[in-house]
Amino acid sequence: MPGICVLLATGFEEIEAITVIDVLRRAELEVTILGVGGGKISGAHGLQVETDQPLEEGLSMEWDAVVLPGGLPGATNLRDNPQVIELVRSTHSAGGKLAAICAAPIVLGSAGVLQGRQATCYPGFEDGLVGAECSLERVVVDGNLTTSRGPGTSLDFALSLVAQLKDQETADTLREGMLVSS
Repeated sequence: MPGICVLLATGFEEIEAITVIDVLRRAELEVTILGVGGGKISGAHGLQVETDQPLEEGLSMEWDAVVLPGGLPGATNLRDNPQVIELVRSTHSAGGKLAAICAAPIVLGSAGVLQGRQATCYPGFEDGLVGAECSLERVVVDGNLTTSRGPGTSLDFALSLVAQLKDQETADTLREGMLVSS
């Protein structure tokens, strides 16, 4: 598998996207930034990120993990894109990890992968978690699905992904080096 892809669509939440990309790369995990529309993608607060590849190039790959940052309208732009839904479903079917934070778990709900699973999201988006049992925990891991609440939980979310995709020791070392309180 080619590693981890982080999907960005116009209006993504910058803290959630950049934190995850940065922490995963600090853990020496291979991260590819896929852009809906390719090129530079503008975040919800005007930050522009140059993507590594357009979404279309990543569709045929079997990813270890697909990460979906939230933000508005970023999360709805991801949810409303049939290619994103296809990538989420194919990754899920292949046993890859799916991770979504803030409003982005609505993408997992739309893709139909939350049935009977525990999940969390930004307050007010629970109706989009179709089939899930909603939790108020900062980060929820249920099998191959990881969800988190919002910008303030971004480091916890990213470190959880490091523990799952690499190992707990690396996550703990990063947590300590970045002065993240437990």
